[in-house]
Amino acid sequence: MAGSPPREFVEVLALVRGYQRSRALTVVAELGIADLLRDGPRGVDDLAAATASHAPTLYRVLRALASIGIFTEDADRRFGLTPMGDYLRRDHPLSVDPAARMFGSDYEWRAWGELRHSVQTGENAAVHALGTDVWEYRRQHPADGEVFDAAMRTFSRGDNAGLLAAHDFSRYELVADIGGGTGAVLAAVLADHPSARGILFDQPQVVAGAGAVLDGAGVADRVTIVPGDFFEAVPGEADAYLLARILHDWTDDEAVRILRTVRAAMAPHARLLVVDAVVGPPNEDSLVKFLDLMMLVSEGGRERTEAEWRTLLAAADLEFAGATRATPSKHVIEALPA
Repeated sequence: MAGSPPREFVEVLALVRGYQRSRALTVVAELGIADLLRDGPRGVDDLAAATASHAPTLYRVLRALASIGIFTEDADRRFGLTPMGDYLRRDHPLSVDPAARMFGSDYEWRAWGELRHSVQTGENAAVHALGTDVWEYRRQHPADGEVFDAAMRTFSRGDNAGLLAAHDFSRYELVADIGGGTGAVLAAVLADHPSARGILFDQPQVVAGAGAVLDGAGVADRVTIVPGDFFEAVPGEADAYLLARILHDWTDDEAVRILRTVRAAMAPHARLLVVDAVVGPPNEDSLVKFLDLMMLVSEGGRERTEAEWRTLLAAADLEFAGATRATPSKHVIEALPA
């Protein structure tokens, strides 16, 4: 139509405004709106009363999100869940709620506000903004740590089907999940392979929350929970060592330290399975390349190309044996003792 702005202009402007949508999603997640709509549509005044919110302003936020498919709005200002909005329910097995609350949290928001600092110095934005790294920040703020753990469970459940399809775990009797959080990945592996046993290894305050996850999957009796620090030592005797979404959190030097700790525990027959991204070629793979920016700003790590993975593994006396795509943003990278 005559007078319309160029498509590219419209698309770039939408990207510039993208944070507005994510911020609105964070607010409704924090208010628990999706849970209030679990049993059907409700009026905005009712929702405002249930969330101690200002009804006219809450309405403006909900109608904006309804316009992009998160909610539905009727003529009486009643809102309901759409299939997309359903994923914001906290009781959904693939709940996006903790991710919305984590990525929109104050400490992440402040870190992303310092992206320019990272670009100009190469330093971690979160440390600059918070005065400490995000790991220590979450230790000091347990509520944020709980949201982070819940988000990791969601990501694990979203990736598990692809992980199980990408690698044959039937050859292993004992799988050690290093930095395995509350056990969502290990639980999926063991549920799919009833004869296998597992070791769940992570910091004491993290594995303390694993019981419900392992019990819920029916695998608790086959898992040994070991608290510890993967910079110091990890359990021996496993046939496979799993590092799922761990190494991208760390700098190359720190990742090599972790790998050397795992390598020291590995028997000659053991295999290392790294579940992480392999960065794609130029002008492609936007999901992974923006994930790399998140690592820069927040955790301080990075996503890596295949060549970078080969170099990293070799520095820990490990040999790259192949990489198989598991999900749009994850590969299973297999390595063996060199």
